[in-house]
Amino acid sequence: MSTPPSPSAPLPDDVTLFEAVGGEPFFRTLVKGFYDQVKDDDLIGPMYPEDDWDGAEDRLRWFLMQYWGGPRTYTEQRGAPMLRRRHFPFPIGTPEAERWLTLMKNSLDQFDDTELAPPFRDAIWNHVERLAYMMINKAPTNPAWL
Repeated sequence: MSTPPSPSAPLPDDVTLFEAVGGEPFFRTLVKGFYDQVKDDDLIGPMYPEDDWDGAEDRLRWFLMQYWGGPRTYTEQRGAPMLRRRHFPFPIGTPEAERWLTLMKNSLDQFDDTELAPPFRDAIWNHVERLAYMMINKAPTNPAWL
Protein backbone atom coordinates (compact mmCIF):
# COMPACT_ATOMS: atom_id res chain seq x y z
CA MET A 1 0.00 0.00 0.00
CA SER A 2 1.33 3.45 -0.80
CA THR A 3 1.98 5.87 2.03
CA PRO A 4 -0.76 8.52 2.38
CA PRO A 5 0.17 12.12 3.01
CA SER A 6 1.01 13.08 6.56
CA PRO A 7 -1.43 15.61 8.02
CA SER A 8 1.19 18.05 9.32
CA ALA A 9 -1.29 20.75 8.33
CA PRO A 10 -5.06 20.55 7.99
CA LEU A 11 -6.28 18.91 4.82
CA PRO A 12 -7.31 21.25 2.04
CA ASP A 13 -11.08 21.61 1.81
CA ASP A 14 -11.15 19.58 -1.40
CA VAL A 15 -9.30 16.54 0.06
CA THR A 16 -11.38 13.95 1.90
CA LEU A 17 -10.14 11.51 4.50
CA PHE A 18 -10.93 8.82 1.92
CA GLU A 19 -8.36 10.37 -0.43
CA ALA A 20 -5.87 11.21 2.32
CA VAL A 21 -5.56 7.60 3.51
CA GLY A 22 -5.12 6.19 0.02
CA GLY A 23 -8.69 5.55 -1.11
CA GLU A 24 -10.22 2.14 -1.65
CA PRO A 25 -7.03 0.10 -1.13
CA PHE A 26 -6.81 1.34 2.47
CA PHE A 27 -10.45 0.52 3.22
CA ARG A 28 -10.19 -2.85 1.47
CA THR A 29 -7.24 -3.79 3.70
CA LEU A 30 -8.91 -2.45 6.85
CA VAL A 31 -12.17 -4.31 6.27
CA LYS A 32 -10.49 -7.55 5.16
CA GLY A 33 -8.34 -7.49 8.31
CA PHE A 34 -11.48 -7.01 10.39
CA TYR A 35 -13.48 -9.82 8.76
CA ASP A 36 -10.55 -12.23 8.84
CA GLN A 37 -10.92 -12.02 12.63
CA VAL A 38 -14.72 -12.02 12.70
CA LYS A 39 -14.85 -15.35 10.85
CA ASP A 40 -13.13 -17.05 13.80
CA ASP A 41 -14.75 -15.06 16.58
CA ASP A 42 -17.00 -17.04 18.92
CA LEU A 43 -19.13 -14.06 20.01
CA ILE A 44 -19.90 -12.01 16.91
CA GLY A 45 -18.89 -14.43 14.15
CA PRO A 46 -22.17 -16.40 14.39
CA MET A 47 -24.15 -13.21 13.62
CA TYR A 48 -22.84 -13.24 10.06
CA PRO A 49 -24.22 -15.52 7.36
CA GLU A 50 -21.64 -18.20 6.62
CA ASP A 51 -22.32 -17.98 2.89
CA ASP A 52 -22.01 -14.18 2.59
CA TRP A 53 -18.62 -13.13 3.95
CA ASP A 54 -17.77 -11.35 0.71
CA GLY A 55 -21.07 -9.46 0.83
CA ALA A 56 -20.48 -8.44 4.44
CA GLU A 57 -17.01 -7.15 3.53
CA ASP A 58 -18.39 -5.23 0.57
CA ARG A 59 -21.12 -3.57 2.61
CA LEU A 60 -18.84 -2.41 5.42
CA ARG A 61 -16.18 -1.22 2.97
CA TRP A 62 -18.76 0.67 0.89
CA PHE A 63 -20.24 2.25 4.00
CA LEU A 64 -16.91 3.43 5.39
CA MET A 65 -15.67 4.69 2.03
CA GLN A 66 -18.87 6.65 1.45
CA TYR A 67 -18.83 8.15 4.95
CA TRP A 68 -15.26 9.38 4.49
CA GLY A 69 -15.89 11.01 1.13
CA GLY A 70 -15.42 8.15 -1.31
CA PRO A 71 -17.82 6.74 -3.89
CA ARG A 72 -21.50 6.51 -2.98
CA THR A 73 -21.59 2.79 -3.74
CA TYR A 74 -23.28 1.93 -0.45
CA THR A 75 -26.28 4.15 -1.14
CA GLU A 76 -26.42 3.08 -4.80
CA GLN A 77 -26.43 -0.61 -3.85
CA ARG A 78 -28.29 -0.60 -0.53
CA GLY A 79 -30.18 2.67 -0.15
CA ALA A 80 -30.03 4.78 2.99
CA PRO A 81 -27.76 3.25 5.64
CA MET A 82 -30.39 2.95 8.43
CA LEU A 83 -27.75 1.12 10.48
CA ARG A 84 -29.75 0.55 13.66
CA ARG A 85 -32.67 -0.80 11.67
CA ARG A 86 -30.43 -3.12 9.63
CA HIS A 87 -28.78 -4.45 12.80
CA PHE A 88 -31.92 -4.79 14.90
CA PRO A 89 -32.45 -8.50 14.08
CA PHE A 90 -29.15 -9.27 15.81
CA PRO A 91 -28.98 -9.22 19.62
CA ILE A 92 -26.21 -6.68 20.24
CA GLY A 93 -25.26 -5.87 23.80
CA THR A 94 -22.23 -4.15 25.24
CA PRO A 95 -20.08 -7.31 25.02
CA GLU A 96 -20.84 -7.68 21.30
CA ALA A 97 -20.20 -3.99 20.58
CA GLU A 98 -16.93 -4.10 22.48
CA ARG A 99 -15.80 -7.27 20.72
CA TRP A 100 -16.58 -5.63 17.36
CA LEU A 101 -14.46 -2.67 18.46
CA THR A 102 -11.59 -4.90 19.59
CA LEU A 103 -11.48 -6.59 16.19
CA MET A 104 -11.69 -3.25 14.37
CA LYS A 105 -8.89 -1.84 16.53
CA ASN A 106 -6.76 -4.88 15.73
CA SER A 107 -7.36 -4.21 12.06
CA LEU A 108 -6.49 -0.51 12.42
CA ASP A 109 -3.32 -1.50 14.26
CA GLN A 110 -1.98 -3.27 11.16
CA PHE A 111 -1.19 0.23 9.82
CA ASP A 112 1.77 2.05 11.31
CA ASP A 113 1.81 5.83 11.70
CA THR A 114 3.41 6.32 8.28
CA GLU A 115 0.55 4.40 6.64
CA LEU A 116 -2.23 5.89 8.78
CA ALA A 117 -1.34 9.16 10.46
CA PRO A 118 -2.63 9.48 14.05
CA PRO A 119 -5.21 12.21 13.29
CA PHE A 120 -6.78 9.98 10.61
CA ARG A 121 -6.61 6.93 12.88
CA ASP A 122 -8.31 8.91 15.64
CA ALA A 123 -11.05 10.18 13.31
CA ILE A 124 -11.80 6.67 12.06
CA TRP A 125 -11.71 5.22 15.57
CA ASN A 126 -14.03 7.88 17.00
CA HIS A 127 -16.51 7.20 14.22
CA VAL A 128 -16.55 3.40 14.53
CA GLU A 129 -16.69 3.63 18.31
CA ARG A 130 -19.83 5.80 18.13
CA LEU A 131 -21.35 3.42 15.60
CA ALA A 132 -20.64 0.29 17.64
CA TYR A 133 -22.31 1.65 20.76
CA MET A 134 -25.19 3.02 18.72
CA MET A 135 -25.96 -0.54 17.53
CA ILE A 136 -26.63 -1.84 21.06
CA ASN A 137 -30.20 -3.08 21.19
CA LYS A 138 -30.07 -5.54 24.08
CA ALA A 139 -30.38 -4.63 27.75
CA PRO A 140 -27.55 -5.63 30.08
CA THR A 141 -28.08 -9.04 31.67
CA ASN A 142 -26.93 -7.82 35.07
CA PRO A 143 -27.41 -4.05 35.19
CA ALA A 144 -25.63 -2.33 38.06
CA TRP A 145 -28.61 -0.09 38.74
CA LEU A 146 -30.89 -2.97 39.83
